[in-house]
Amino acid sequence: MKTGAGRGLAVAVILAALTGNAQAQQAPIMIKGVAYEYDKDNAQDVMRICAGCHGELGAGGGGGSYPRLGGLNADYLAEQMRKFKSRERENIPMIPFAVDRELSERDVLDVTRFLSEVKLDTKPPANMPSDGYARLQIMKKVLQIPREPGDLEAGKAFYAADCGPCHGRKGEGRLKKPAIAPQHIGYLKVQVANFLSGKRKHDDLEVMQARLPAIWPDKS
Repeated sequence: MKTGAGRGLAVAVILAALTGNAQAQQAPIMIKGVAYEYDKDNAQDVMRICAGCHGELGAGGGGGSYPRLGGLNADYLAEQMRKFKSRERENIPMIPFAVDRELSERDVLDVTRFLSEVKLDTKPPANMPSDGYARLQIMKKVLQIPREPGDLEAGKAFYAADCGPCHGRKGEGRLKKPAIAPQHIGYLKVQVANFLSGKRKHDDLEVMQARLPAIWPDKS
């Protein structure tokens, strides 16, 4: 049986360990030697610029011309932002914004974290309020993507064999492999065409070039 002093020492050790873990989890990110902490106010300021195309919660727009960003992995989004800035990934609408003057590394980290924490439902709640403005605010958080024509079974088989291992069994995404099930169909079609033409880099381009044309000859 431990004495009071022994129990006190054990508690102190446990508290120290817990405190150390909490401090490690909250440790700031370093950007070029400068400590950085998430600034939600800055993220929302940056998002006001993004909202013109992507919507204030990153739901996308233009019938799929502008992709959904809300809810995607922060590291993946930040990586794409940096590719736009370096011109490794070509995107004409992003050119005015993807420069350090308009979008610093801190802005990138803030806004991508903000977007990653957005929750977009796929259907409105069962009990909608009668107030029109309240309904509008709720619907801003609902992402509805119309069903596309095509061979469902062929697409399911292709996805399971060649896409699911990276993007998840249900297209939910994995780490830096983005979620594609909740993405706008028009946007996905354009990106696949860009991959197949070599306009955009894909890690498994040979698989796409060999397999996709057989089930999707129209890549427009």
